[in-house]
Amino acid sequence: MAAASEHQAETALRQTLRWLGEAPRGALTQLACRFGYAARGFVYLSIGLIAFLAAVELVPEAEGSMGALRAWAQWPLGFVLLWVTGLGLYGFAGWRLLQSVFDADRQGRKLKAVLTRIGQAISGFVYGGLGYSVFGALDTLEDLAEPDDRDAEQAAAQQALNMPGGAWLIAAVGLFILAAGVANIVKAVRGNLDERLVCEDRLSRAAGLVGRIGYGARGLAFLVAGGMLARAGLNARAEQAAGVGDALQALERAPFGSPLLVLVALGLIAFGLFAMLEARYRLIPAGDVVED
Repeated sequence: MAAASEHQAETALRQTLRWLGEAPRGALTQLACRFGYAARGFVYLSIGLIAFLAAVELVPEAEGSMGALRAWAQWPLGFVLLWVTGLGLYGFAGWRLLQSVFDADRQGRKLKAVLTRIGQAISGFVYGGLGYSVFGALDTLEDLAEPDDRDAEQAAAQQALNMPGGAWLIAAVGLFILAAGVANIVKAVRGNLDERLVCEDRLSRAAGLVGRIGYGARGLAFLVAGGMLARAGLNARAEQAAGVGDALQALERAPFGSPLLVLVALGLIAFGLFAMLEARYRLIPAGDVVED
């Protein structure tokens, strides 16, 4: 169902453009947040596309977020695209800050809302870190040939294992990712994903369906990645640490793996498309927080 009636006459993006003349600081903040959703969508579109190509054996293997983004550096103007994506990821991290700390979505202080806001804060750190990694990779051309996501994850896991209680820390992070996977699947099944979209009812319903498919696929990938990371901690073996790219590869090695990877890849593409729709149509009251 589309958002509140007073907003139904115009899309959320058109509201933002109109507000540029009325409240420039708030409108620019909203544009940065929309830019962030678009960058988030681009990341998942890239992961899903490479996973699909891996499933049909057109590329060697599926990739995580940085591996998928590095692939674009080989294209004309690829560095420009990565710069834009890195800036967008910072914008999305900023939006998560407004959601979690300033309650931009007016979720309140009930337990469910507080847990959601904590999750949004963690999401902000993750996307901010990803944006930082994108710019780190762009420092020089040679950086794009650095070790891939898997090597970096295993090196970080080995450092954690060398710390007192490091194995339990890795296992705890894995359990957190498992919980995030469950939360994504619950959101796919029960979430009202189109409630904050300002668009026609038909498009809103279609976007909600795309979002359900996307969250379900993302949840499955998180479940596999979290399980692998938790096992690495419990077994105290850094080489078992894994990210999304490894999780997708693990799905392909399962029974009926290639068809399963195709379905998950298409789901991740759907998640990316849903983020793009959010960039265009989501009601983002970030300007209210900034102007206040």
